[in-house]
Amino acid sequence: MQSNTLNFVFGLTIGLVFAYVGISYMTGPPTPWPTQMRYVATEDQETKLRSPLRSFLTHEDLEKIRAIVQPIEFMDAHVHNDDDKEARRLEKEIRVLCWVMTSPENLESKAKHVRSTWARRCNKLLFISSVTNKTFPAIGIDVPEGRDHLTAKTMKAFKYIYEHHMDDADWFMKADDDTYVILENLRYFLSSQNTNEPIYFGHHFKTIVKQGYFSGGAGYVLSKESMRRFGAHGSNETVCRQDGGAEDAEFGKCMENLGVKVGNSTDKLGRSRFHCFDPDTHLMGGYPDWYYQYDAHGAKKGRESISDYAISFHYVPVDKMYAMEFYIYHLRPYGIESGKQELNQGRSS
Repeated sequence: MQSNTLNFVFGLTIGLVFAYVGISYMTGPPTPWPTQMRYVATEDQETKLRSPLRSFLTHEDLEKIRAIVQPIEFMDAHVHNDDDKEARRLEKEIRVLCWVMTSPENLESKAKHVRSTWARRCNKLLFISSVTNKTFPAIGIDVPEGRDHLTAKTMKAFKYIYEHHMDDADWFMKADDDTYVILENLRYFLSSQNTNEPIYFGHHFKTIVKQGYFSGGAGYVLSKESMRRFGAHGSNETVCRQDGGAEDAEFGKCMENLGVKVGNSTDKLGRSRFHCFDPDTHLMGGYPDWYYQYDAHGAKKGRESISDYAISFHYVPVDKMYAMEFYIYHLRPYGIESGKQELNQGRSS
């Protein structure tokens, strides 16, 4: 009797969920919709869903419902007839694995929005945390949370990827859960690079490491040869520090010790592609004092300092991630058809 009651309640709940989704889709999608290809209940929607059957539904019931509803894909209500053959070609030819550094407390507040925006364009996507979460999913590695252990999290993440995903990509990118990446521009840039060279790219800082290093927040991308070298020698403490220090600087020292070069990612006009702040800051300036000492390219600001094919920005809050999705992939000036820059303009000199 109890089993039949539970089955009835569960079936009724699923019916309500589908009805709710259908009504939402027909009457106006939940905000922010233009970039979100799949329905994921927010906390407010979950409360509305639960209220009619509050006495019956447990947290475990809601998790089961999410597992069924979340994979359901809907057509984007905001579709353009863009010619994306070139982007799709590069997506097949330039395979990029993205791993996003996150934490258990950030999965709902940050990581899920990364997953719903730019990261869905990666060829392979991994979220690395300190605790495994099979529902999200996130891969847990045995490292305490906190800034003092970001180096260990990075080292163990790359080791995990080397051991489990070397054949899944040609390039391997690390990003934070407040980084925004334009994958099409990354692949375009990497299409002129050789993944068999020991090289990596990012926002270049000129201090601490002899050849410099790349900002962790702006994201950095390793070639396959760089990953091979890391896999072979990265666990050696005399070559690569395993924990402590500043994560991006320590990883930069590791790369230098492995003979991996810092690559130049500025375009032919000297404009930057990887950015360690959000777009507004790089456009308007107002950098912190330390940045003028660190930036390898003169801490420039303004529209003419940022490449038309910019790749990444950091310190991007959730609402701005969705705004960037809209501006980049949906907003169009009528009567203007975007053209391609002259061959090799926008790539390294």
